[in-house]
Amino acid sequence: MKIFDTHTHLNAEQFLNEEAATIQRAHELGVSEIAVVGFDYPTIDKSLALSAAYPEIYSIIGWHPTEAGSYDAQVEAYLQAHLEEQKVVALGEIGLDYYWMEDPKDVQAKVFRRQIDIAKEHKLPISIHTRDAMEDTYQILKEAGVHEIGGIMHSFSGDATWAQRFLDLGMHISFSGVVTFKKAIEVQQAAQVVPLDRLLVETDAPYLAPVPYRGKRNEPGYTRYVVEKIAELRELSVEDLAKHTRQNAARLFRLDLDA
Repeated sequence: MKIFDTHTHLNAEQFLNEEAATIQRAHELGVSEIAVVGFDYPTIDKSLALSAAYPEIYSIIGWHPTEAGSYDAQVEAYLQAHLEEQKVVALGEIGLDYYWMEDPKDVQAKVFRRQIDIAKEHKLPISIHTRDAMEDTYQILKEAGVHEIGGIMHSFSGDATWAQRFLDLGMHISFSGVVTFKKAIEVQQAAQVVPLDRLLVETDAPYLAPVPYRGKRNEPGYTRYVVEKIAELRELSVEDLAKHTRQNAARLFRLDLDA
């Protein structure tokens, strides 16, 4: 069995000097590929370094909505310089965050829209962060014509209705450890209705560890438990669910992965 963790932060301080051991543990749990997401200068640099060092690691780079206030011409030039690198498979995580509200809504929206345009220029899919901002995120994606490049609703936290709305825009829906939480009924219902060819799995490590590790540090290998839960919800074999989600990631990221 091979699993693709489409969104993790192996570049976070929590994994400092433990990267190799963490990757090894991921392999032991069936995780064969890992997309490491960078969202500011230090985490992007580390993501690119990891993807250069390990064949099974890929980079997703972008400017996080909580960093929107620092987005300027220098940041944009930096992103543009790295987006054409071979191991960079998407632009993200980008979007809106009305929970932390580090910057005003209009500033976040402007930076979000600009990065969608950049992704289009580079013909890259996007990875979306949305917190307490589902409607505005949807409207911006719709107005921007995101179907041209597609992308991922990362760590999806909405219900089945919201999942369908984003699917209608051409997006993939990615589920994290949240889908294993006992009270996450709406997220579990969404995981049951997303078409098999638009479904992805992730950890968002070191955050959102799935049951049975909830509350502890998450890590890429724990994508295995996300796959197991969704397979159970959909009455599929774990192997089948892993295969579909890995194929979807390979297609979206334009990767030629071995079987």
